[in-house]
Amino acid sequence: MKPPRTTIQRKLATSIMLTSTTVIVLLGVVLTAYEYVSFRQWMVQVLTTRARIVAANSTAALAFDNADDARSVLAALKSDPNMVAAALYDREDRVFASYSATGATPTLPAKPRRSGHAFETSRLVVSEPVSHDGMWLGTIYLQSDLRVLETKLRLLLLVVLVAVAGSIAVAFGLSVWLKRRIAQPVLSLAAAARRVSEAQDYSVRAVAETDDEIGLLADSFNDMLGQIRQREGALQASEARYRQLNAELEQRVTARTAELAAANKELEAFSYSVSHDLRAPLRAVDGFSKALLDESGAKLEARGRGHLERVRGAARHMGQLIDDLLNLARLSRAEMNRSPVNLTALARNVAGNLAQSQPDRRVHFDITEGLTTEGDAQLLAVVLDNLMRNAWKFTSKHETARIELGRKQDNGVPAYFVRDDGAGFDMAHANLLFAPFQRLHRQSDFEGTGVGLATVQRIIQRHRGRLWAEGAVEGGATFYFTLWEREHP
Repeated sequence: MKPPRTTIQRKLATSIMLTSTTVIVLLGVVLTAYEYVSFRQWMVQVLTTRARIVAANSTAALAFDNADDARSVLAALKSDPNMVAAALYDREDRVFASYSATGATPTLPAKPRRSGHAFETSRLVVSEPVSHDGMWLGTIYLQSDLRVLETKLRLLLLVVLVAVAGSIAVAFGLSVWLKRRIAQPVLSLAAAARRVSEAQDYSVRAVAETDDEIGLLADSFNDMLGQIRQREGALQASEARYRQLNAELEQRVTARTAELAAANKELEAFSYSVSHDLRAPLRAVDGFSKALLDESGAKLEARGRGHLERVRGAARHMGQLIDDLLNLARLSRAEMNRSPVNLTALARNVAGNLAQSQPDRRVHFDITEGLTTEGDAQLLAVVLDNLMRNAWKFTSKHETARIELGRKQDNGVPAYFVRDDGAGFDMAHANLLFAPFQRLHRQSDFEGTGVGLATVQRIIQRHRGRLWAEGAVEGGATFYFTLWEREHP
C-alpha cells in the first residue's frame, strides 16, 4: 500500500514556514545572546563606576578611622534599588562599615578580593581598592542583584516569540499567494495527467495559465499528448493492417496445407506406381536374362554371357535404387515419436549383424558405453545402420579395421560420431557426400546407390540437428551428428 501523497501546496507552505521560522529563531537567539552579554558588561561597568565613587568618598573615613562617616557614605547606596549589600574593609580586611538593603546583617565574604567582579548565583559583586596618594587604605565591596538582567532577558524572549508568530502568519499568507501563482497551475497539470493515465484519453489538454516555466511545461505536455495521439492512430492503423495480413496469411497457410496434403497423396500414389510399375519390368528383365543363361548359356560365347550378367546386375542395381528412393520418401514423411534412445544398444545390434554377414573379416568395434539421447528410435536406428554399414563397406579393402562410435562436445552441444580407418575421402569434395546419387568412389571399387547418406541427413534434419564429415584419402572418415540443436524450426 502506497503512503498518502503530500500536495505541492502543503510542501510550499511547510518549506516557507520552516525557513522563515528557522531564520527568525536563529536571529532571535543571536540577538538575545548579544544583548545578554552586552547588558552584563554594562552592569559590570555601572557597578564598578559606583564602587570607585564610593571608594573615593570613603578615603577620609578610613584615614581618620571614622566609622560613622563610612556608614553615611554607604547609606547613600539605598537610592539604587538593585543594591543588595555593601561593605568597607580596612587594611586588615576587617569590616569597617556595612550596608544592607533589608536592614539585616548582610552576608559578606571574610576576605574580599582587592579588585574585580564576579557573577554569582543571583548576584553581581564588585571589589575596588580604597587608596589615597598611592597608599592603600582598604577595599570597598558592593553586591547587586540581577533582576534587571532577568527582566531584560524575558523581554528579549518575548520579542523573539512575537517575531516567530508573526513570521508564521506571514509565511502562511505567502503560501496562500504562492498557491495561486505556482501550486494551482502545477495541480491543474497533475489533474490533466491523471485523467490521461486513468482514461487513456489523449485528447485532454492542460491549460497554460502562466507564461513562465510551468506554462512552458504545460505546452510541452500538450505537444507530447498530441504526438502520442498521432502515434496511437498510426498504431491502430498498423494493427488493423496486421490483422488483415494475418487473416490473409492464415488463408494462404490453409490453402498451402491443402496443397501439401494433395501433394502427399500424389507422392504416395507415385510411390506405389514406382514400386509396382517399375519393379515388374525389372523382374522380367532379370528373369528372362537368367532363363536365357540357364537354357542357352552353353551356346553363347563368353562375351555374350558377360553381357547378360551385366544386364542382370544393372536390373538388380536399379531395383536397389528404387528401394532406397522409396525408403527416403517414407522416412521423410514418417511421424516422429520422441522418446529416450540407447544409441549404444542400437550400435551393438548393427555391429552384430555386420559381423555375422562376413564372419571372416577382422574388424574391431569400439562402442562407447552409456550413449543415450532422445529421438525417434526407429529413425536413429536407420542412421546408425547406414553410417556403420558405410564404415564396414569402406574398410573392406583393409586386412584389419576399426569402427568406433563415440561422443564429444561441439560448442557445448553433444556430438555423436562414427569413425573408421578405411578408404576415406578427399575433403575438397565433402559437399557432395549428402546429395542423393552422388558418390566419391567408383562403383567397381565400392558398390552402393549413393542414397544412404542423403537418408541420414534427412533424418538428422528432422531431429533439428546437424550432420558433417571429416576425412582423408586412405586416412579414414568420421561422420558427426547432433540432435535437437535447434529445438524450434
